[in-house]
Amino acid sequence: MHSRRSFLAAAAAGSTLAGSRPFAPLMSAARTKSYSHAELEAKVKRRDFSGLTKRDLPTPNLVLDKDVFDKNLKTMAKHCKQNDFDLRSHVKVHRSPEIGMLQIKSGALGLCCATISECEVMMDAGAPGILWTCQPVGPNKFSRIVALTKKDPTFMFVVEDPMIVDQLEELAAAEKVTFNVVVDIDVGIGRQGVMPGEEGLELSQRVMKAKNLKLTGLMGYSGAASHAKGWKHRWDVSNHEVDKLMESVHLCRKAGIPVGIVTGGSTGSYNIDSQRKDGLTELQAGSYALMDSNYSRIGSKDGDETYDDFGLALTVLTTVISKHYPKKVAVDAGNKSMTQPTDMVKGRPELRVQRAGAEYGRIEWDETDREPKLGDQLEIVMSNLDMSVNCFDRMFVCKGDQVVDVYSVLGRSGPSQR
Repeated sequence: MHSRRSFLAAAAAGSTLAGSRPFAPLMSAARTKSYSHAELEAKVKRRDFSGLTKRDLPTPNLVLDKDVFDKNLKTMAKHCKQNDFDLRSHVKVHRSPEIGMLQIKSGALGLCCATISECEVMMDAGAPGILWTCQPVGPNKFSRIVALTKKDPTFMFVVEDPMIVDQLEELAAAEKVTFNVVVDIDVGIGRQGVMPGEEGLELSQRVMKAKNLKLTGLMGYSGAASHAKGWKHRWDVSNHEVDKLMESVHLCRKAGIPVGIVTGGSTGSYNIDSQRKDGLTELQAGSYALMDSNYSRIGSKDGDETYDDFGLALTVLTTVISKHYPKKVAVDAGNKSMTQPTDMVKGRPELRVQRAGAEYGRIEWDETDREPKLGDQLEIVMSNLDMSVNCFDRMFVCKGDQVVDVYSVLGRSGPSQR
């Protein structure tokens, strides 16, 4: 009588497929065991990763290259330390408490969060120095900032409207807390923040007059610099944005208002912002930890078209599930994985990614000496980390093909999703 495992082994041994990560041989002299989905989940639950490889993983799924990831953290931390520049890493790209704490361990003084749920997740993990880069509006957010402030009195968030400042003053008085606030300046993003100059000064003065609010600094972030193509263009855009922020900073200081932190910047402008003496005191970069294909195209300081200061650490692992047509195959990473035509296939520059439906993607090529085969695994480098990571609950951490850990992605809707 044949067991399920012997059947799988025979099926795999009978295949002669080749590709980026071929389906066969699934079992060989070096690989004598395959895990069912139930066995895989049981091993993950007890954090036993021995023997697990990418071939065992369900697809589509997120895969993190640990060596590249570790190097990225070290590179940014070393740069900031050498330039006496504080790093408050942004978590919106990964929403993972494990990664957030590794960023802290590598040298970040705190974390920036885009959503209140990310703040809650990171604080629950033990992260210090959290800055929520969004203004709280409404009773739900108000109740949650009270809870976060009572749990960690150093918690900060931004404000950009005088009405909200007044409401927060009343709330803080009623709850007997002091809110640490950062005035948000619109330096070009055009979606939130007070105007640079006098408006920034006036809102800062309003905060200073409030008995239960503490002004901790000013923030100015615009995505224009982060993905500006070409070093010279990126230098100009970043400095123009910081100039706008510094208008309000200088007016505040001239008026006798202490400005503690001046925060902003991005992965794309990290080595521009850190060189400016009259500018940011800290960097909000986050994408450096994982990176995506959009960043890889912005160009490097030395003039190369490829931006390779930080490596491409995170990919979507996908399987070829259909091959019926010349020069194209279907994979199981589709719109629900946020695949886009601007994505790249890791290690396969001749392959193109195309949309093909909710659960289907399509890989196309003109010429290749290694056509993807049915059952092959490919790794897609995403165009936008924020969007793709948001589709998954976890990422599998790998050294080569070996799975060595699993990091959770908890910040999508907060701890309540569990």
